[in-house]
Amino acid sequence: MTDLLSHLIFLYGAEGGPQLLDRLQEIMAKYRTRIPKRGGELTEQDSILITYGDQVQKSGEKPLRALSAFCSRYLSGVVNGIHILPFYPWTSDDGFSVKDYRKVDPALGDWEDISALQGDFRLMFDAVINHASARHEWFQAFLKDDPQYRDYFIVVEGGPDLSQVVRPRALPLLTEFDTPSGPKQVWTTFSEDQVDLNFQNPDVLLEIIDTLLFYTAQGADFIRLDAIAYLWKDIGTSCIHLPQTHRIIRLFRAVLDAVAPHVMLITETNVPHRENISYFGDGTDEAQMVYNFALPPLVLHTLYTGNSQILSQWAAGLQLPSDRTTFFNFLASHDGIGINPARGILSDTQIDSLIEQAVRHGGLVSYKNYAGGLQIPYELNINYFDALSDPRAEEPLNTQVDRFMAAQAIMLALIGVPGIYFHSLFGSRSWHAGVEQTERNRTINRQKFDLVALEAELADEASLRHQVFRRYARLLRGRASSSAFHPHGRQQVLDFGESVFALLRTSPDESQQVLCLHNISDRRQSTTVHAKDISGSSSSQFIDLVTDQPVADPSNDGLVLEPFQTLWLRKEE
Repeated sequence: MTDLLSHLIFLYGAEGGPQLLDRLQEIMAKYRTRIPKRGGELTEQDSILITYGDQVQKSGEKPLRALSAFCSRYLSGVVNGIHILPFYPWTSDDGFSVKDYRKVDPALGDWEDISALQGDFRLMFDAVINHASARHEWFQAFLKDDPQYRDYFIVVEGGPDLSQVVRPRALPLLTEFDTPSGPKQVWTTFSEDQVDLNFQNPDVLLEIIDTLLFYTAQGADFIRLDAIAYLWKDIGTSCIHLPQTHRIIRLFRAVLDAVAPHVMLITETNVPHRENISYFGDGTDEAQMVYNFALPPLVLHTLYTGNSQILSQWAAGLQLPSDRTTFFNFLASHDGIGINPARGILSDTQIDSLIEQAVRHGGLVSYKNYAGGLQIPYELNINYFDALSDPRAEEPLNTQVDRFMAAQAIMLALIGVPGIYFHSLFGSRSWHAGVEQTERNRTINRQKFDLVALEAELADEASLRHQVFRRYARLLRGRASSSAFHPHGRQQVLDFGESVFALLRTSPDESQQVLCLHNISDRRQSTTVHAKDISGSSSSQFIDLVTDQPVADPSNDGLVLEPFQTLWLRKEE
């Protein structure tokens, strides 16, 4: 318990730390027998679907049950994990304004429905702990001047200088609320309905630790720490990435390692790459995975330009602090395509070009506040398929699908665990009607489906959804078939010319290698591969894991990659 005590003393002082340790140990003891012990090792089999709880809907059936049935039918053997976006009772922001951390939104289902999904898939739960809904019972008690909850939230008095505070959205930082003791200015980083919790109050920290352990008892294998970079507030600072925030994550990790060692933390910090990977800590004491936020804009730039050099240079520099950490790779999510993670990797001119191209393809742009009131573009709001292919262009559908799948293949080939948004797996386009309905840019990528209609489209071989899902499933099965794609294996970026993004993936025990070649251009590319450069067997014959078809020794006649084609080559055994 030495680590636990040192964390508590760092946060709350030498006097408060030991008293808090006793309370923390009581919470941990409460859950030790309630949390099932399971294996927590990551393998090449791991890939995670990102979905809302009501993503598919069927008349007369709770959405979580419809989702469970759909996933069991279509996704068994394709993905092995599901990240259900916040499924708790909520009041705004499509679930990220949580009204009750311990309940399932009755409109979606109940905990039995969550448990049913756990039978076939590893589950990721959201910990939306930077803030709570203004309708949460804690804040409602605060508004009544209940002394127990007086310090659960951050009241700012007077007129302190808050100009250094980094804001994720272009909204007021403080919101005034009326209370019996008078109006109070309360810290609201994301919106007036999302009231920031005050972690300088140790009671809040213990409440949240209890909540995280509750999630593990309900079957969470992964806990996603939403917006975690903003957790600790200290007036006079930027209030982002503060040492106390990192220390709290280390405390979470220590608690979980002691009570539920199979559970992994994943941090969601949509910031420049160097800041993002700081949440690995020393490789043993913070998050086991971080979202690879630089990847979506870099892949977009690569496909826009037909040039892989910047992506290759960046990927060659990816380093993990230990074999207990890895990246959570993704291209699309319920949010937009973050631009800031690419700053310092792409030039301002290249970022401006990304924005212009996305807007030409029907995309929208969201802005972020910086110190001094400066606003700059923060994210592109567009479905990733449309970001890559102009929906108004007279271009063959198969070319658009080829381009999209090239992007997805790059993401799947990189070291890490892939996270695949529902709309990417099933070939969606941007939902402009939704933006008109909600007047929120992010709705463009949050359309929900009628289950019967979705299944009809998937059964139609000519449909976009069928084509994308069939090819995506093939990529995922190919990836899962080789330990070279293990999240803790190695990757080497190779030079096959600027029009080909090439990786050599190697399993942790070095018994298997896969050469991953991705033509990121709209032209044929000829190249040569030497069998002796790939280990695994003495054979000079290869299997393409994408098609599961043999490929003759390419060192004789060379290889021709068709526009946007992917080849994942493993030696025949």
